[in-house]
Amino acid sequence: MSRAEPQANSQGDSGGGRIDVPAGLYRASRFFAATRSAWRALGNFETRAVGEEIAGLSVDRPIYVTSLARAGTTIVTEMLATHPELTCHRYSDFPNVWTPYWRNHLLQKTRRETPQPVERAHRDRIMVSNDSPEAVEEVLWMAFFEHIHDPEQSNVLDATTSNPDFEQFYPEHIRKLVAVRKARRYLAKGNYNVSRLAYLHRLYPDARFLVPIRNPQHHIASLAKQHALFSQAHAHDNRVGRQLAMSGHFEFGPFRRAVHFGDDAVAQQVKQDWDEGREALGWARYWAETYNFLASQLEANPALAERALLFRYEDLCEHSESVIDQLVQHCELAAPAFAQSRDHYAAYLTPPSYYKPSFSDAELQLIEQHTAHAYERIGEFCVRP
Repeated sequence: MSRAEPQANSQGDSGGGRIDVPAGLYRASRFFAATRSAWRALGNFETRAVGEEIAGLSVDRPIYVTSLARAGTTIVTEMLATHPELTCHRYSDFPNVWTPYWRNHLLQKTRRETPQPVERAHRDRIMVSNDSPEAVEEVLWMAFFEHIHDPEQSNVLDATTSNPDFEQFYPEHIRKLVAVRKARRYLAKGNYNVSRLAYLHRLYPDARFLVPIRNPQHHIASLAKQHALFSQAHAHDNRVGRQLAMSGHFEFGPFRRAVHFGDDAVAQQVKQDWDEGREALGWARYWAETYNFLASQLEANPALAERALLFRYEDLCEHSESVIDQLVQHCELAAPAFAQSRDHYAAYLTPPSYYKPSFSDAELQLIEQHTAHAYERIGEFCVRP
């Protein structure tokens, strides 16, 4: 069972079943959200208590997988998480994100059965369990940066950003997670990190960033499908949207918010498009703004660009072996230890077949009109298989 988000109660394509929020998960999420300050203090206490266990550890070449949602970040993270050198947050790390060492140590001592995977609520063929990777660290970002999802102001964190409390807590948190899992390096999936690359690069100059880029027509079709799915689910159970918000997911559903990349006019236009029912146009503007922002960041910061590997999602699906090898090499991971996973995912990865874009010709023209320049521009940074 997925603990960080609502779950689908049946497997299959996007047409059947409903999305459920387990009552226990919802109650626990509300409790941790209401007592966040106390848990933050307890996290600091945990750090002092396990000081000897983490004393010799550093945050070594952390790997960040990021892009606009539905670009392929989940499958890339799932794949890399099988490498024995890496560990990342899992569904089971939510809602108690704050004391990773004690929580994971207790789980290791008390678990009797391996959790069974089910199709996640997105109904996109990805099977998840409590052991699956998830973007759990977003809860920490929300606690230390209160404006981080405010649609009325820039959400960008750049090289000038300074937050001493976060910059002490965050690496200690990573070191505890790495220590309790007996790993060497940290892997993180976080779609919102696309607006924070310069800041993360300042904190960790040796970090590696992996950014899948997806064809805008298919990407936007997937985004629109997910928003409709979660919005419909919330109409039947208003806990769905609240659960998404408490776990740091504002990509879809009733509390949807576009990342504000610093341009008030664009942010307001995207919101207006969505509010007035122009879904395809709003997503197209948002898609273009995301990747124009990213291209500008990479153009302005060659050192960051060197640490970032951009690749086309379609290439990952169609030329899997070549692209996987590029990911492994870029992240400086031992290839022999990844050989079995490489072969498995090279055979498993295929383009999505569970939906088709259903836009009108006019909508397709709008998507092309608003995304073509950004797609060409960001494509200049993508590696070739």
